[in-house]
Amino acid sequence: MLLKDSKITVIKIGSSLLVDDNKKIRKKWLSSFAEDIQKLKSKNQKIIIVSSGAIALGCIKMNINKKNLKLDKSQAIASIGQIELMNLFSQTFEKHQLNISQILLTLEDTEERRRSLNAKRTFENLFDLNFIPVVNENDTIATSEIKYGDNDRLASRVAQITNADTLILLSDVNGLYNKNPKIHKDAKLIKKINDLNKYLKKIDIKGVNEYGSGGMHTKIEAAKICQLSGCSMVIANGLHLNPITEIIKKNNCTWFLPKVSKLDARKKWIISSISPKGELIIDDGAKKALKNGKSLLAAGIKKVSGKFKKGDHIKILDKKNKEFARGLSSFSSEEINKILGQHSKDIERILGYISKSEVVHKDDMVKIK
Repeated sequence: MLLKDSKITVIKIGSSLLVDDNKKIRKKWLSSFAEDIQKLKSKNQKIIIVSSGAIALGCIKMNINKKNLKLDKSQAIASIGQIELMNLFSQTFEKHQLNISQILLTLEDTEERRRSLNAKRTFENLFDLNFIPVVNENDTIATSEIKYGDNDRLASRVAQITNADTLILLSDVNGLYNKNPKIHKDAKLIKKINDLNKYLKKIDIKGVNEYGSGGMHTKIEAAKICQLSGCSMVIANGLHLNPITEIIKKNNCTWFLPKVSKLDARKKWIISSISPKGELIIDDGAKKALKNGKSLLAAGIKKVSGKFKKGDHIKILDKKNKEFARGLSSFSSEEINKILGQHSKDIERILGYISKSEVVHKDDMVKIK
């Protein structure tokens, strides 16, 4: 899908776009970015911004180096920086007659079905009120266990939740190269990618800077989520002024095209889960049944890994440990360990209570090709 045809567009801004190497805020750049947003809005596009920068701006205000921060201190700095970040956006966008709001999310807000639906409704209501949501990870309360750790994957989950057509990751590089362009002068930009797996063994995805927490690896993870959710994604250089206009006019960037058409909302949520709670290894008979559209039964399960509860996201692997599907478990890991390899008619006798016969129902499962 071309950017001009996108109805809902999510745009992620990296810290290096807001703060330069001298730790100065790039106000002129942000103003040009607001101009671009104004143009998209004039064409009735719905825009969501996912912005890094809270910790970077907090460090500038407190005159400290981010590299020396521990988790608890960085959470406090993020709290200070959030005010600075939103004030910066508010003052800049107001000059372009644009209204903004703030949404802080954690990993759990997108992993749990009820909370993700609540978030979706909030985005929709803000669109109706003609406000642009500015999203960031809630660094002040997130621990290492419940953090995205980067805003690239957060942006991909926001795109998935809101059923967005396009995700734009603005960075300090033009896109995905076959080699690291900062090291290799002969590196070539890959303009379009249909199947990401073909390129993974051929490219150098390393790269971080002082204020960023990602690099190319996290962008590739975001692309995987988008490709499996029916959302186009683009990595583009956002350092120059009017970065969105540059994408539209020059297209000097990397587009990741969806591998599938838009799945129904429930299955999109299942397949793009960032942190499945456990794994089930199944036999060949069960794999064949799943290929034919059947549910996963206890008889076909060989092994359980991880601890999870009923309703949690899990991976389904074949005997070679290759991920075959994802789904929502109808049983806890403790229960499955008791019934694996058993016939469905014996489940009530083994567990001592009536339950579903399917460990993962076909309607709660998405096969991965």
